Amino acid sequence: MSFSQLLRQKVDAIWEASFHHPFVKELGEGALDLACFRYYVLQDSYYLSHFARVQALGAARAFDLATTARMAHHAQNTQQAELSLHEKFAKQLGITEEEKASFVPAPTAYAYTSHLYRAAYEGHLGDVIAAILPCYWLYYEIGERLKHCTPQEPIYQEWIAAYGSEWFRQLVEEQIQRLDTVAENVSEADRKRMEQHFIISSQYEYSFWEMAYRLETWPIQGKEKVKDADNQGIEIS
Repeated sequence: MSFSQLLRQKVDAIWEASFHHPFVKELGEGALDLACFRYYVLQDSYYLSHFARVQALGAARAFDLATTARMAHHAQNTQQAELSLHEKFAKQLGITEEEKASFVPAPTAYAYTSHLYRAAYEGHLGDVIAAILPCYWLYYEIGERLKHCTPQEPIYQEWIAAYGSEWFRQLVEEQIQRLDTVAENVSEADRKRMEQHFIISSQYEYSFWEMAYRLETWPIQGKEKVKDADNQGIEIS
């Protein structure tokens, strides 16, 4: 069993939970509330902007120039394909420039991207790929599962088509192969750390659907009053 196959087996229950999450199921059925998808687009655009940066960090940590070029190509694809698709969705959903300018990431989106940076800065190329691969791979499997669905909402049709495409499949398979190649040439301690990154990212993928479906917010919103040392009320925002 390859390293990637071992990881896929370990996260099977987590990924099954993603496949059956109401956000994913209702998107395929066309029943998902557009407010949830609109929220998802804003949060995912934030996520992808950092995902591309982590891909670029992977390029810098590559062991050879060919891999550097390919990882940089993946970062470019994230910007040109996925983020441009989100820009299109944003226009269709009426997301304004003012909303983008005042955007604040939800707790889950912020935590997930922070996890990716930690993996990238503390490890090597294998850590980067292990941390980012669940996003690629899980989305491809969801695209495969939903590609025969015919939701009435055109935005949902386009989302499914993007992640169930041949172009996306090739990117996923390339990164799976790259992960296996790195895993063959590092220590057991490295592989254990890479496995942990992969599992945590898989958990965050599930949490991302939940975040969007519940329109997650920070626990304390707006202006609150706190007490200073002299027990005086101070308004903070």
